[in-house]
Amino acid sequence: MIRQDAAMPVSRFCELVGIPRRTYTRWRAKARRGAAGKGPWPAPVVEEIEPVAAEYAADWPSRGHRKIHWLMAADGIEVSASSVERAMRRCGLLRPIDYQGERRQLAQARKAAFADPPTGPNQVWQLDFSEYETTTGGIWRLAGVTDYFTKYEHGWHIAPTCTGADAIAAVVLAIDQAEALAGCRLQKALADPVTGEVRKIKLVTDNGSAFKGAAFARFIAARTEFVHIRTRRRSPGQNGVRERAFAHSTPPGRRRLQTVF
Repeated sequence: MIRQDAAMPVSRFCELVGIPRRTYTRWRAKARRGAAGKGPWPAPVVEEIEPVAAEYAADWPSRGHRKIHWLMAADGIEVSASSVERAMRRCGLLRPIDYQGERRQLAQARKAAFADPPTGPNQVWQLDFSEYETTTGGIWRLAGVTDYFTKYEHGWHIAPTCTGADAIAAVVLAIDQAEALAGCRLQKALADPVTGEVRKIKLVTDNGSAFKGAAFARFIAARTEFVHIRTRRRSPGQNGVRERAFAHSTPPGRRRLQTVF
């Protein structure tokens, strides 16, 4: 030990390192016995919900431990948010937290998207979901892509869900519509006639889980025609063309909810 090597009395050593003498003697006795340090303590609640939390996190990969906790509570699973967090941390399912860095990147992308206002079609597309209720009580989600410049609706994808797969289907439908209008492949329509460089379409969405998920990110990464831009949180006006189109199709006094059939 350091104290023994320096031939220092116990009282002097404890005074220098700033610990009580009783703490030093307790630590020394534990070291001599070869006893392990504190923990890990048993966590029966965390161990019990660990597979359940992992299943929920697999179904909702873009959501954090708080939303996973809310989903579990909605299904009648009574457990604290901290236990869900510890269970997800054990499984390595917690996403890294970098809110400030992510906000700066999104702000730069939004600024670059509208630094030069669109001067023609297929420069900025806006995508979002809307809910419509039928007279029989069923609710359907509509995913639609609209062109920022022409206000043209590139078709609608209708499904009972609003997942990343539904968002991808809406973009694929929009691609088919744009190619039918252009009479050629979308990449060819976006290519510069002189340089041949493909001018990417800025696809603007909000911060919904469908647009933040891994499936939608992989789809955008595989398409060289798009660059994905998410709006600022709680700022629907930044996706205004899409939002206004939904508002015009909604009866007065009801937001994004319409009775059809």
